[in-house]
Amino acid sequence: MKKVIYIVSLVILCFSCNQKHSVRKFKNITIQEFKIDSTSIRTIVAIDENTVYYAGSLGDFGFTKDGGKTWSTEYITHQDSIIPHFRSLAKNGDAFFALSIANPALLYKISKDKTELVYTENHDKVFYDALQFFDDGKHGIAVGDPTENCASIILTADGGKTWSKISCDNLPEFADGEAFFAASNTNIKTIGSTVWIASGGKKARILKSDDFGKTWQIFETPIIQGDGPQGIYSIDFADKNNGIIIGGDYSKPEENNATKAITKDGGKTWTLVADHQNPNYKSCVQYVPNTNGQEVFAVGKTGISFSNDAGNTWVEVSKDDYYAIQFVNKNTAWLSGHQKIGKLILE
Repeated sequence: MKKVIYIVSLVILCFSCNQKHSVRKFKNITIQEFKIDSTSIRTIVAIDENTVYYAGSLGDFGFTKDGGKTWSTEYITHQDSIIPHFRSLAKNGDAFFALSIANPALLYKISKDKTELVYTENHDKVFYDALQFFDDGKHGIAVGDPTENCASIILTADGGKTWSKISCDNLPEFADGEAFFAASNTNIKTIGSTVWIASGGKKARILKSDDFGKTWQIFETPIIQGDGPQGIYSIDFADKNNGIIIGGDYSKPEENNATKAITKDGGKTWTLVADHQNPNYKSCVQYVPNTNGQEVFAVGKTGISFSNDAGNTWVEVSKDDYYAIQFVNKNTAWLSGHQKIGKLILE
């Protein structure tokens, strides 16, 4: 199914755009939708215009290499009875790593020749939310809800062969009720040796490390917080200084109070943008590549929104509900949602 959304209304944003950014005026946005036999597909790895990989809630790992004409799927089970519920997927070299939520935590390395379990964790409170690798390919990180009084963070320094959990002695203390959201695998962002992680619930804060997760700082944000479904659901950075966070209240998705903020100092301080204006609750925010941090898309169950002035003003471009979006170039992105994958083309 293909949908074309005309977006002449985007012209209204041009007056506030950064002069260094050449504002693009799109004639339309096309979204091609593919039905997938899974339930909650909240994590994708987009490779190019023809290739995207996903992991789903039925223990499924699937992909297309021909633009969605055909799909291949592998189903993974643990001990013949446990079906992993994947919310996190990352690529490192030729291998993929899929991480399940809930107890037991199961992290699989999926390669051409075999699928192997590389990390497990058993705890009543275990719940891993997101997984990413650093640029060097050796270091990787996954984050989960607290099992003690700090975030659950596991690291690898050998390309994913082995993983170890950081002691709470080396992490900032979390507030009771502060955790993370397994909404789109985008509450972690890495650039170089730096990583940012966004929390929610009782507090909505940013964990930051500049040395592959060895040492940490934590910073406050003005995003709505204090209750379980409130907080930051997604984070992205255009460079080491300029970033954006988005979220809201999952239980009240139409509200747009303190749902998005930007930073210009690497995440130390954050300023609300478009406050009390749409977009409302969103589960994923991503910069469009090669646009100097000016073009941004946000997706969620409330639809798809776009900004071409670094998040200061927005327009809705579609009411289609998706959990995640990932760009492969400045004109093409893949999306994932409930029983579907989408391909978005800017024209």
